Amino acid sequence: MEIQRLERSIRAWIAFFVIALILSGVTAFALETELGWLLANWPGREGGGLYSWVSRTHEALKDANIRYPFLAYGFDWLAFAHLVIAVAFIGVWRDPVRNKWILVFGMIACVMVFPLAFIAGAFRGIPVYWRLIDCSFGVIGIVPLVICYRKVEVMERLRRRPVVG
Repeated sequence: MEIQRLERSIRAWIAFFVIALILSGVTAFALETELGWLLANWPGREGGGLYSWVSRTHEALKDANIRYPFLAYGFDWLAFAHLVIAVAFIGVWRDPVRNKWILVFGMIACVMVFPLAFIAGAFRGIPVYWRLIDCSFGVIGIVPLVICYRKVEVMERLRRRPVVG
């Protein structure tokens, strides 16, 4: 009974993680449109460094999509990678104990967001506050994975426990 409860909980967390991963990936397909919508609906209209950065990014994307549309292909691959990684977590859904390694892979990937954001972000001139936003994906992502990992460890202990009766 306890194992079934743990499995249901793991599946709920994995569903949340996979949906978040898919949504964050799919947004890469229509970035110019999404940023345009965000700017049009910006609370308080123009103001602040974040608005300026999003506006500048939107203008750069518009220009690149007009002059160099093939560059958007990189965003397509980014979105595709998110979808492929999401598929890997089906293994955890199906058999959390046997596929615990997928959780480890995901947690490592979440931690790797930090050096990428701070090293590549600095090199590319990305503002620190935006790099922190990028890092939030790693923080948000690792939470359900750690929860699932701990639950899988409990499931492993329960399965090893001898049945008394």
